[in-house]
Amino acid sequence: MTPLNRISVTVDGSRHEGSVEPRLLLVHYLRDHLGLTGTTIGCDTGNCGSCTVDLDGASAKSCLVLAVQADRCEVITMQGLARDGEWHPLQRSFHEQHALQCGYCTPGMIMSARDLLRDNPDPGPEEIRAALRGNLCRCTGYQNIVKAVLAASSPVAAAKDGGTP
Repeated sequence: MTPLNRISVTVDGSRHEGSVEPRLLLVHYLRDHLGLTGTTIGCDTGNCGSCTVDLDGASAKSCLVLAVQADRCEVITMQGLARDGEWHPLQRSFHEQHALQCGYCTPGMIMSARDLLRDNPDPGPEEIRAALRGNLCRCTGYQNIVKAVLAASSPVAAAKDGGTP
């Protein structure tokens, strides 16, 4: 029997404590233990980026992080972006710009784009494409994804979110 490790993780503003196997991936902890299925599982190898979350202020592919590595960390998932029933500007922009089709890659795209906009609130199309290079989409052709990130980076969208996309 594999020994369990105690962890304490703040996810989307709520603290969670429990015991996990040392080999449990963060993506499985989020989905299976916490029921946060907005973080999708695509490849389990870090290639597709669909499982991207914010881990202590930086994008991380949660299929490459063990849950025990997130002990005492703060995790923000796609589900944690909305505030008081209002979508985050990136969520709204992806919807308005038709930047998704099947939606499988969308959580990772939005989380990676959020990381970009935090560091560069006014990126150009090439900077957006470079920032999303680690996220794969098989449906959209990326054009509307780039348009959505550009739209969300506008001063109006930033002001709606308190200036921190």
